[in-house]
Amino acid sequence: MAPPTTRATPARPAGHILLYLRAVTFVLDILTGRSALSVLVPFALFALDAILCGLVIWKVPYTEIDWVAYMEQVGQFVSGERDYTQIAGGTGPLVYPAAHVYVYTVLHKVTDEGQNILLAQLIFAGVYLAALSVAMACYWKAGTPPYVFLLLILSKRLHSIYMLRCFNDGIAALCFWIAVFCFQRRQWSLGMLIYAWGLGTKMSLLLALPAVGIILLFGRGFRGALRLAMLLVLVQVAIAMPFVLVNAVGYFGRAFELSRQFFFRWTVNWRFAGEEIFLSAPFALGLLATHMALLILFITTRWLRPARVFSPASLISRIVIPIVTRLESPFSEREETLLSARAVTPQFVLTSMLTANLVGLLTARSLHYQFYAYLAWTTPYLLWRSGVHPFVQYGIWGIQEWAWNVYPSTPISSGVVVAAMTATVGFVWWGATNEYTPALPEEKPEAKKR
Repeated sequence: MAPPTTRATPARPAGHILLYLRAVTFVLDILTGRSALSVLVPFALFALDAILCGLVIWKVPYTEIDWVAYMEQVGQFVSGERDYTQIAGGTGPLVYPAAHVYVYTVLHKVTDEGQNILLAQLIFAGVYLAALSVAMACYWKAGTPPYVFLLLILSKRLHSIYMLRCFNDGIAALCFWIAVFCFQRRQWSLGMLIYAWGLGTKMSLLLALPAVGIILLFGRGFRGALRLAMLLVLVQVAIAMPFVLVNAVGYFGRAFELSRQFFFRWTVNWRFAGEEIFLSAPFALGLLATHMALLILFITTRWLRPARVFSPASLISRIVIPIVTRLESPFSEREETLLSARAVTPQFVLTSMLTANLVGLLTARSLHYQFYAYLAWTTPYLLWRSGVHPFVQYGIWGIQEWAWNVYPSTPISSGVVVAAMTATVGFVWWGATNEYTPALPEEKPEAKKR
């Protein structure tokens, strides 16, 4: 009897493998921006996040932190109080500039003096989605690939800040992104007006001001930048006028209080340092010195490179001395034209402003949870611009998101917060250089000129 024969398993058709490879290539092309369908990714993610916002409001209980205090404070403003030192709520005195008062006065009226919490949450969902759409537009204008956009909608903490807390940081962050959007499109006056309003809502937007100054100097020239700086000041004076006329010292002392005492129990970033170090004057001065050093490093080796400024010495001789001693432009008319045309790209604007913002957050004395509104959409772009592998981008974002969702913060979570920001600053300084190519021709030696 013949032994039974076994059928050989047919080899997998090569066509199936080829089809699989084509599918993978198709998806990768979309995610990396090489497909015509890539443009649909931000729209799809935005629609998904709009649904998520509705689910958050529907399913997650609202948590009261500052909303009642905001309503109490603006209630006193509505009742006629104009002395800033006399305005206070359940969490303490009013410590934000005047635009905050005006924004929350509108919310006070439309939410039945703050009683209609659901309507307030829906309004802040709209603010969140508006900020998201503008941030996505800024990312796209700067050439960011679609796979980075996914990180913009995944933050649990960010949804909480907007829709479950109704913090004013959401309003300020929206103004920040609109200002970036305008500057990328060279709409200088409108951008400065929006930035000024955001600064008048919360002074956290001061962190980006060094980069804004350089962007305007390059984009509008010295005189144009000076006029826009005056516009910034005039907006702050105008919105403050009802309070300044009553108690100017009280207003500026409260609205822009730089000597505010920070409480260790609320810190997200420096808990691992210990309370004694956190509260010490040398620690505060060290952070300030680090902030200044990092700004000088980025200003001289990155942001001013288009103007061929490569060191602190050239910064002083080339930029500071002409402006401070003679109040004149450090550039000729031809140089201003070249800088405006060549240097101020959408990528230059976004990278510089987000870097300045991140440097300020890294060296801040104390970050509270609501400050994540300024960080959550900063990290994905800067990690991409740094050129690190996408796995590293997602990894750093992931541990950062984890750390900001630990409540209360711990020495480990606060260490991760600082480490993630430090790594991002280092990576972006090292890798984001294309947007800082010199835009001015190299000066010839005097001997050659003759």
